[in-house]
Amino acid sequence: MVSYKRLNPENVQFSGALLSEEHHRPAQEDVAVPQPDSTSLLPRRLSCSITKVMLILGSLLLVLFGGWLLHTIYWLRTTSVQAHRPPPPAPGQALGPVLQADINDTVTAARSKACSAIPESWRFDCYPEKAVVVTQELCEARSCCFIPASGSTRGRSRKNGIPWCFYPPDFPSYSLVSSKDTSMGLKGTLVKDVKTYYPGDILTLEMEIRHETDTRLRVRITDPSSSRFEVPLSVPTATKKAENPEYVVELSKQPFGLVVKRKSTGTVLLNTTVAPLFYADQFLQFSTALPSRFIYGLGEHRSTFLHDVQWNTLTMWARDVPPTEQTNLYGVHPFYLAMEDGGDAHGFFLLNSNAMDVALQPGPALTWRTIGGILDFYVFLGPDPGSVVQQYVEVIGQPAMPIYWALGYHLCRWGYKTSNATWEVVKRMRNYGIPQDVQWNDIDYMDQAKDFTFDPMNFNTLPDLVRDLHAHNQTYVMMMDPGISSTQPEGSYWPFDEGLKRGVFIKDAEGKTLIGKVWPGLTAFPDFSDEATHEWWYENLQRFHEKVPFDGLWIDMNEPSNFLDGSTVGCPSNSLENPPYTPGVLGGLLRSKTVCASAQQKLSTHYNLHSLYGLMEAKATASALKRILAKRPFVISRSTFPSHGSYSGHWLGDNRSHWKDLYTSIAGMLTFNLLGIPLVGADICGFSEEPQEELCVRWTQLGAFYPFARNHNSLDMNPQDPTAFSPSARTAMKQALLLRYSFFPFLYTLFHHAHIKGHTVARPLMFEFPKDVKTYGIDSQFLWGRSLLVTPVLEPGVDYVDGYFPEGLWYDFYTGDSVSSKGEELRLSAPMDKINLHLRQGSIIPTQEPNVTLWISSGQPLHLVSALSDDGSASGDLFWDDGETIDTYETERYTYVAFNVSQNTMTSSVLHSDQEGSFLSIDSASFYGVKQKPSAVLVNSQKFPFIYRDNQVLSVASLGLRLTQNFTISWM
Repeated sequence: MVSYKRLNPENVQFSGALLSEEHHRPAQEDVAVPQPDSTSLLPRRLSCSITKVMLILGSLLLVLFGGWLLHTIYWLRTTSVQAHRPPPPAPGQALGPVLQADINDTVTAARSKACSAIPESWRFDCYPEKAVVVTQELCEARSCCFIPASGSTRGRSRKNGIPWCFYPPDFPSYSLVSSKDTSMGLKGTLVKDVKTYYPGDILTLEMEIRHETDTRLRVRITDPSSSRFEVPLSVPTATKKAENPEYVVELSKQPFGLVVKRKSTGTVLLNTTVAPLFYADQFLQFSTALPSRFIYGLGEHRSTFLHDVQWNTLTMWARDVPPTEQTNLYGVHPFYLAMEDGGDAHGFFLLNSNAMDVALQPGPALTWRTIGGILDFYVFLGPDPGSVVQQYVEVIGQPAMPIYWALGYHLCRWGYKTSNATWEVVKRMRNYGIPQDVQWNDIDYMDQAKDFTFDPMNFNTLPDLVRDLHAHNQTYVMMMDPGISSTQPEGSYWPFDEGLKRGVFIKDAEGKTLIGKVWPGLTAFPDFSDEATHEWWYENLQRFHEKVPFDGLWIDMNEPSNFLDGSTVGCPSNSLENPPYTPGVLGGLLRSKTVCASAQQKLSTHYNLHSLYGLMEAKATASALKRILAKRPFVISRSTFPSHGSYSGHWLGDNRSHWKDLYTSIAGMLTFNLLGIPLVGADICGFSEEPQEELCVRWTQLGAFYPFARNHNSLDMNPQDPTAFSPSARTAMKQALLLRYSFFPFLYTLFHHAHIKGHTVARPLMFEFPKDVKTYGIDSQFLWGRSLLVTPVLEPGVDYVDGYFPEGLWYDFYTGDSVSSKGEELRLSAPMDKINLHLRQGSIIPTQEPNVTLWISSGQPLHLVSALSDDGSASGDLFWDDGETIDTYETERYTYVAFNVSQNTMTSSVLHSDQEGSFLSIDSASFYGVKQKPSAVLVNSQKFPFIYRDNQVLSVASLGLRLTQNFTISWM
């Protein structure tokens, strides 16, 4: 039998050019993998022939027994042994009953000892099915170890517990029987001869290892005899093998296993030898050891930013459900980022869209368990966390550059009830001088909840409202659901009639239009995997835009959500609806509150495409808006998948007006930034339940620093827009929003870097301080870019907040007062009208005088704020364009200026200029951390008046400098 154990040098085969200096290194020398004492744990009889039995019984009984016993006690140490034992003796050829019983007892004892030797944290679940009480009989029928976990009273731990049934070290798996070098890496054939307990075992596999770049490794494991579903995501195709990869790849032949190490440190990033590989038609599974417990990503789930590895299973299958712990939510993102000892980071991406479980355990280790497709995965070498995200989005697609007003304040609710009531809220916001760029409407604007309609009675003035918004440099966004009403009289509802004629709707297993139920009643669902549907979707939006000239779209309910399980006629009973293994999806069935898994789409079955539905709708919607508006499209989607950021932003779903939801929104925002969707935010003040004034004030302060800032609440709840509260609360909210608008040039530049370089906008502290382990779990604070530290109040009834300050100089944004930290937590004053902001040493950020819309404030002069390092240096930049034209960077219609401070002199360098930049001027500048009062300040070599304060802040004003002309400001 084969063993899952620490590999010896002779077990390892190196790929390609890695054969040389690494040839004698053990493949797992740095990984704590258990080494049980015995080999055979499967219930098999002795592997001996009749001749051997007779000879042994005749003359060498004791020698055989002693040798056999030693063989069962110790692990097999080389890969030259057979992958599996020979068949057991045929019936009638067994040993004598007394000797057989003795040997069986010995086998049982050896098996028990080997199972017991596996530490609890390294036990990989052999019976992951839900709603099954696993007995010893069931477990051993799978040839697995059965040991009740210490301190447990349950038949098997279901969630967050040690498995009672787990793989023995000799569980049968694949062997690498042949391999050959290729121009990109290596190809190999994997074979196994013992089928496992899931049907449809694929016994021969093809593995391809591709050294795509120095920091990106790709591995594909496929069925060479039959094509299987592959995610239709456009990924880069490398044509040249990496010349100096930062990774080392090692292969175990028998059992097959893959080990990936960081060349510079030897850290094991991936180690699949810790548990068996499964590759059946509807069950694919592999496990890996992790270098640490610091794991992030794996969206979409409501949790802390740092995932818990204490027996924590995260299920992925797009689902309409309010954010809830231990539940599969709206999006699916099979990507994680892991921190290593010393501050390095790497990433892992499984390109698979089928329903899956990702099981974390305290080894630390992780198991991928998916029910379709292929195994196609990437390892990203970083080495810093930001570089990991950059390398990931190079594969899935860079985030889109948002239209400028997307970064303003958005206001929405379900329950305005009339267009005039909506209009009144907008007018109140204007009257109080509270910034607002975008007004939204939820589903109540529609006529009987039908897409591409508006209520002719209650929303009869909707077109007038939109025209008024445009006259005030504001914009309008409306909801659009995918469910299309199917019950209107023939000829009365063009979207359904035309869609039926063109065949754009999802079909059931019999080829008939599948009918479910959503807000308008019985509905059909567009098949966005079909290009014909994209054209139909565009034509519907174009026709509606002629009536209501909307500026952007909110695509909701696109998991897709269904009020029924499957359809009006149910779903067929087959393996797609009831697979051999169903991940831990809410409801227990793949069809729970969505369409049938067996439903037919143009590209494949819904079983394969379900979690891609929101992405495909986002692509169709963004494309349609580009054609209709000839501007950057604004789309906000609920359901998401990798590459979604290229087409759409995301809001974190139907949260609640609770303090806990306020806190968890930060983790959600940070997670989606590392998933390549930087335009993200939560519903400010909470969506459901009655908003509390204090909570809403604090939430508005935090929400002012969401990359996407929208206040949204639910039907029949009290209003929660800023005008609905007391004068003091309203003032505090207004101040927070004006603060956001003043940061617009900085925020817009951050989105430029996200679009071009794959940077995060809202950023966890650990991204900038990866060597400071204290930052690894922080999700109550965050950064904008590398420069601005945000420390919000997240608890009721306090006028202070505790925040962690990594080592270095930090400056209070409002005053310029400095804090020199050694890496410590500090208590900050936080009255009701304040959110704490600090600038990091060495940064320069551009700000503007804010106004009620970004259109107005973006024309105001700039103010530059420099936070000097201890040596007096700082740097920053500004990207500027017209804010709405598509691909301005790609077509070089932009201005880009770099700022630098060194040796008491600020310089600007215009690296690229365009007409839009010529309209901006720089009116003032502040320098935090100027240690001595200057005797003079020179602006372009001319003396200039200045102000110097005791807290070492130097300010100059009324500069009148053109952005597109280089300048200097110096002091002496």
